[in-house]
Amino acid sequence: MDRRRLIIGISGASGLAYGVRLLEMTRELDLESHLVMSRSAKVAAAYEGSLKVREIEALASVVHQTDDIAASISSGSFRTLGMIVAPCSVRSLSEIAYGNTSTLLTRAADVALKERRRLVLMVRETPLHLGHLRAMTQATEAGAIIMPPVPAFYARPGSVEDIVTYTCARALDLFDLSFPGINRWKSDASPA
Repeated sequence: MDRRRLIIGISGASGLAYGVRLLEMTRELDLESHLVMSRSAKVAAAYEGSLKVREIEALASVVHQTDDIAASISSGSFRTLGMIVAPCSVRSLSEIAYGNTSTLLTRAADVALKERRRLVLMVRETPLHLGHLRAMTQATEAGAIIMPPVPAFYARPGSVEDIVTYTCARALDLFDLSFPGINRWKSDASPA
């Protein structure tokens, strides 16, 4: 692989900011980002963010349409580091967990699993019922990493943006990608 590639999937769950921030961070790390947004994600963008879909797409190195099942990221022969779905809706989680891929987003995730590449699912749903938990278990057993975007307050965030950046940095850690300037846990911290 000439350049390190990471697929960013954005589904229709609340939490568009995570996918947007990951795209920004991949630029800063000089990664080739491949973006695929679900139709629901494009609708959610109108409700949650100040960016238009075309502005989000402009952050990516390559943009794939969700109905383009012939896209490069639908093939295991197209080498990548893996994929992060941020945010990951329960619908996308379920399709991925059970191999019922109906869009390019879930097909690309399925490819990551079958090729034994890293797949991180930032599941954004709460509270969870038994069906959600079983889908998370199934996805984990298939090789995915379930990483709900839960804030780490020991990092002493000063803003929502700090929380989003820290959470995304932790997701990138799972690919052995280190984002600079992150306040990480220190074992020598004394209690207040």
